Amino acid sequence: MPVYGDGGNVRDWLFVEDHCAGIIAVLDRGRIGESYNIGGNSERTNLEVIAEVAAALEDQMPSALNPALVARGIASYLSLTTFVPDRPGHDRRYAIDCSRIERELGWTPRMSFSSGIRATVSWYLANLEWCDCVQNGYYGGQRLGLAPAIRT
Repeated sequence: MPVYGDGGNVRDWLFVEDHCAGIIAVLDRGRIGESYNIGGNSERTNLEVIAEVAAALEDQMPSALNPALVARGIASYLSLTTFVPDRPGHDRRYAIDCSRIERELGWTPRMSFSSGIRATVSWYLANLEWCDCVQNGYYGGQRLGLAPAIRT
């Protein structure tokens, strides 16, 4: 799992279904011309996110029972963490103030960060064939920042 720089970049995390519900709340109850930030109130560093993903994987598909990891002598998902050079100009922190949508529209996320990560990991594990298609069909599996420019 590649991590930019030292892994200390901070983002606010929001489960995808909560994001969709936030958009629907804005469409249903928002005032025309106003802006609403949809956030999860779940700021985490990239290293914290990786630790949570690794823990969810250990619970749902223990590394000791994962043939691909066992064959390579990998003891845990967390040990797959590798640090890669940071992108030039990469922001250290993105912050979201979602108090307006909470106050004016009564919307808040339903899923906690941990529950959202676990649900996301479950979805990916249940859809491994889709994952293979996406990984193998997307610029030969290259990281996005390394993919060649598309000319139209």
